[in-house]
Amino acid sequence: MGSALTTIGLPVALGIIMFGLGLSLTLADFARVARHPKAVIIALACQLVLLPVICFGLVLVFQLPPVLAVGMMMLAASPGGTTANLYSHLFRGDVALNISLTAINSVVAVVTLPIITNLAIAYFRPFDDELGMQWSKTVEVFAIVLLPVIAGMIVRRLWPRFADSMDRPVRIISVIVLVVVIAGAVASNWALLVENAAGLAAITVLFCLISLSVGYLVPRVFRVEQRQAIASSFEIGIHNATLAIVIAQTVMGSVELSLPAAVYGVLMFFVAFGFGFLLRARAGTGANAAS
Repeated sequence: MGSALTTIGLPVALGIIMFGLGLSLTLADFARVARHPKAVIIALACQLVLLPVICFGLVLVFQLPPVLAVGMMMLAASPGGTTANLYSHLFRGDVALNISLTAINSVVAVVTLPIITNLAIAYFRPFDDELGMQWSKTVEVFAIVLLPVIAGMIVRRLWPRFADSMDRPVRIISVIVLVVVIAGAVASNWALLVENAAGLAAITVLFCLISLSVGYLVPRVFRVEQRQAIASSFEIGIHNATLAIVIAQTVMGSVELSLPAAVYGVLMFFVAFGFGFLLRARAGTGANAAS
């Protein structure tokens, strides 16, 4: 399946990232949902219903091999992450809404990610001896996703000053560990990655663009204000590729299953950056027209 660097390092890296997310969360971030129910409900509907359907359609159009098709569906089911908060801040979105959506999506994903993965496995049948993500593997997803977040929230609750002081160091450490681990994983699976990268580039870029567009346009259709729509766009458009990679390689035991998330995880930074500038230009044009 992979080296110890992958099987041990990836979960550790994700654990640090999710712990860092927990350090930035309080119960108020969950309660804040009540203040913006429409924005949250629309964003969650896009994330949980529209995106899996869109991704399924793309997979059929591109005629991906079964393992890669399931990998794409797993990516679509992955929640947003802290990177979405950063992009939202850069392009003047409602970061508080991002934080709340990330918190809720991380909890909901414990249920929805195994369900969507199992449905994809049942349809595409990528493994001869694999029945799907069984209960024990679902428990692993819970442990990978939520336990570090809960631990971080407990630390913030008990020692808020320590949590604030650790926020930046934890972010730096998580990035360093993640880069080292992913570099090792890429090196050990270079031939497999190169063989599939070209075929996956188009579908992952298109999926990212569609996700960002859906996340922005659907809320605007329902008259959600601009800053909240920007937050929704990045939350829905920037998936937690690291989570999908960890589940694929350590829970499901397949490096090939993680390839769509690996390719997406690199390309989405550039796609989201360009999309952010389009939103900024659109907002500037709207402001000039209004004046």
